[in-house]
Amino acid sequence: MRENLFSEFKRIVIKIGTRVLTLENNRLDTSIIEHIVEQVCYLIEEKKKEVIIVTSGAIAAGMQVLGWKRRPSQINKLQAAASVGQSRLMRVYERLFKEEGLNVGQILLTRDIFVIPERKKTAKETLLTLLKFGVIPIINENDSVAVEEIKFGDNDILAAFVTDLVNADLLLIVTDVDGLYRHDPKKKVKNNIIHEVKNIEKVEKIANSGEPGKKGTGGMKSKIEAAKFVTQRGKYCLIINGKKMWSIKKAFKGEKIGTIFYPAGG
Repeated sequence: MRENLFSEFKRIVIKIGTRVLTLENNRLDTSIIEHIVEQVCYLIEEKKKEVIIVTSGAIAAGMQVLGWKRRPSQINKLQAAASVGQSRLMRVYERLFKEEGLNVGQILLTRDIFVIPERKKTAKETLLTLLKFGVIPIINENDSVAVEEIKFGDNDILAAFVTDLVNADLLLIVTDVDGLYRHDPKKKVKNNIIHEVKNIEKVEKIANSGEPGKKGTGGMKSKIEAAKFVTQRGKYCLIINGKKMWSIKKAFKGEKIGTIFYPAGG
C-alpha cells in the first residue's frame, strides 16, 4: 500500500538534520552525505521525482572550522559560524551531486519572505524555475544575517513552509531516530515506533516530552509541528532515520519504516 502511495508523490521536500550530516566533532560526515545524495539521485532519475532539499548543518560545520566544541548562545557567534559553515556545506553538496551529473542551486531564506507577498512570489518562482531546469534547490535559513524576529527557529519549520510554498506532495524529514516513539527512546530501552499517524493531536504530548539533541534546535517537538503544518494543508509527512542505510530508497519501495503522517481529515 505504501509503495502505491509513494509512487503518486511527484514533488518532495527533503529536510536533512544536523545530527545526520555531522559527526561528534562537528565535522561533516561526507560518507553519510554521499549516501543521501545517491538516494536523492535515485528519486530524481529512476522515480522521476522533483526534489528540494532543506539542509541543516551550517552552524555545526562552522563550529568545526572555528574550533568551537560547544554551540554558542550569542547570536553574533552563531551567525559567524553559519557564514563559515554554509560555504563548506554547499561545496560538499555541489561536488557530490556533480559526480552524479546533477547541478544544485543555493537558496537562503528568512521567515519574512513568507509573509511579504512580493518576496514570497519571487522565492516560489525561483524554486520552480530551478526545478524546471533540472537543478536541485538546496535551502537553508539565512542564519548569518537572520535576527530573532525573522528566524524560523528550526529548519523543520522552514521545510514545512517550503513544502506549502511549492505545493509539494510530501515533506520527508531525515533525522537520526527511526521515527516517533511512544516513549522517549533516550529514557526507555524498549519502545514501539508509531508507524502511522492519522490524528496528530493524539501524539503531540509524546513529542513534547522529548528534548532536542546537543547539535540541533528542535527535537521531535518541531518535527511534529512541521508535520501538523503540512498535514493541515493536505500534504503528507514522513520521518525516517537517515543514518540507516538506504532508508529513503526503502521508503519509496514501500517498506514500513519511519512514521508517516496523513493529511488531516484524509
